[in-house]
Amino acid sequence: MSQTARSDAQPGNNFLWIVICGCLISVITFGVRASFGLFNEPLSSAHGWDREVFALAVAVQNLLWGAGQPVAGALADRWGTARVLAGGGVLYTAGVLLMPWADTPALMMLGAGVLVGLGLAGASFSLVVAVLGRQVPAERRSWAMGLATASGSLGQFLYAPMGQGFIGAWGWSTALLLMAASVAAVPLLAVVLRGDGRDQVHDSPEMSVADTLRHAFAQRSYVLLVAGFFTCGFQLAFITVHLPPYLGDVGVSAELAGWAIGVIGLFNVIGAYASGVAGGRWSKKNLLAWIYLGRALAISLFVLLPVTPATVLCFAAFIGLLWLSTVPLTSGLVAVMFGTRYMAMLYGVVFFSHQIGSFFGVWLGGVMYDRTGSYQLVWWLGVALSLISAALHLPIAERRAPPAVQPAL
Repeated sequence: MSQTARSDAQPGNNFLWIVICGCLISVITFGVRASFGLFNEPLSSAHGWDREVFALAVAVQNLLWGAGQPVAGALADRWGTARVLAGGGVLYTAGVLLMPWADTPALMMLGAGVLVGLGLAGASFSLVVAVLGRQVPAERRSWAMGLATASGSLGQFLYAPMGQGFIGAWGWSTALLLMAASVAAVPLLAVVLRGDGRDQVHDSPEMSVADTLRHAFAQRSYVLLVAGFFTCGFQLAFITVHLPPYLGDVGVSAELAGWAIGVIGLFNVIGAYASGVAGGRWSKKNLLAWIYLGRALAISLFVLLPVTPATVLCFAAFIGLLWLSTVPLTSGLVAVMFGTRYMAMLYGVVFFSHQIGSFFGVWLGGVMYDRTGSYQLVWWLGVALSLISAALHLPIAERRAPPAVQPAL
């Protein structure tokens, strides 16, 4: 028997405003976070720290973001996305505000690691994707998820050069305060998404959290999806945090490094949106396999070719097309397998795997650089993981999972 549940939008809420405010939240929360790599070198130099200190804080941030995502998703499924987004926005703002005053590694871990990580769990594009996934018809769902993901990419394009400009004009400390001020808008934007998740008619039975998770992990395709998303997190987090200092090490200017991150975001707007559209027409699992193979090719060429402004911008553009194009396809597969009733939580579990990968990508980047003075090993590890993920997605069954067995009454 299907279960009725209230939608994330209250009756009378204009759907256009929901889309606009949800996309703005994606722009801000992902954009600020994507600019953190620009602060690695100046922040570390100012305190006399090895790069591993800041890298570890961001690694913990990614881990807590992932660990908190299923919890935030479950809360949003039950109590509404707006409350969770607002609370996450408050934590996120507090974490970024603490970073300029953090004069010890422990305080940096609290701000950039713990508070920002938990804030992202409650105020990220993942929950926006879940809201739009509930609000649009199935045939338009992949497109809507692509739009929300593309908005996060637009944030990266806007915030990376803007952040570099702030650092150049007023220093890294003031730049972080300006970033925190923009994150403070998230709780206000979340008001438009007020309501809870129980008005909409779903084709999934009411189940407990434990039963839902047991049912999901009993499906081989879901387990493969969870495992494959590890690679996405590893690559994205490593490049976001370590590409700017890597480019600085090989003689590329800080301004070009900032623009490289911005170009990734710009082309990801195209890639994420196109991925959402393509996912509505072709096999999502096959598209994911091609995306991971494309990343392996892009990283290999970037490492093997001489580093010049042209190769940097070409790499940024190509990897940008593949950057978050995995998100609408991966979240779309979750909806295909299990419907939308518990989508925020089940996608949150998949996203946790992504963030475990993010932890290792950021942390290993810092460790290997401090140990060897080079990022080469981590670049090639990213290539190997791409090939593994491409192989993992091919056996996924792109269809509705068998219904859960209900206990006899």
